[in-house]
Amino acid sequence: MHQTDIELLRSEIAAAAARMIAEDGADYATAKRKAARQILGDSKARGDILPDNAQIEEEVRLYNELFFGETQPARLLHLRQLAVQLMEELARFNPYLTGAVLNGTAGEHSDIHLQLFTSSAKDVEIYLLNKNINFDVSESTHFKGGHDPVETLSYLLPQRGAAPEGVHLAVYDVDDLRGGIRTAAGKRAERADIDAVRRLITEES
Repeated sequence: MHQTDIELLRSEIAAAAARMIAEDGADYATAKRKAARQILGDSKARGDILPDNAQIEEEVRLYNELFFGETQPARLLHLRQLAVQLMEELARFNPYLTGAVLNGTAGEHSDIHLQLFTSSAKDVEIYLLNKNINFDVSESTHFKGGHDPVETLSYLLPQRGAAPEGVHLAVYDVDDLRGGIRTAAGKRAERADIDAVRRLITEES
């Protein structure tokens, strides 16, 4: 298979995955897998054919601009403002925003993803229980490769006159904050503190 053919297939898979993410709220891994099967059938996808998340993210941006240009910016602003409120409430746990709400691709089905850095995950659970928040406990992949998964607390945040919003709190050890926030030149930040999120809101407004 020629390189141009591989690039075309990769672009096709990325576009199909982006559509699933924007329309259905699929996660990147699931969307990529389904898109590859949709386009390649039962053929096993070679590693160099599959697009990376950055390429898919760019396709989600294009899809949002094309099909949700009138509604997506307002939806993104709402989620970022809500994220700031949550980060203010969770300030003692060193919250950082990550995911689609940070990178600007958030749509109708997107949830708010926060990373917390604390010496005790139990303190976060107690905090939520004291606020009468019912949450589910699962695991998320650590942002540093080779580390154990981290506990993630997920719940629905009620909204007056609207559907509740999904919130996911990935709870890291406070030591994970050291050296884990730097971003290479030219790359988008993978996480942002409350001041950075406020600046994003101001810039968008």
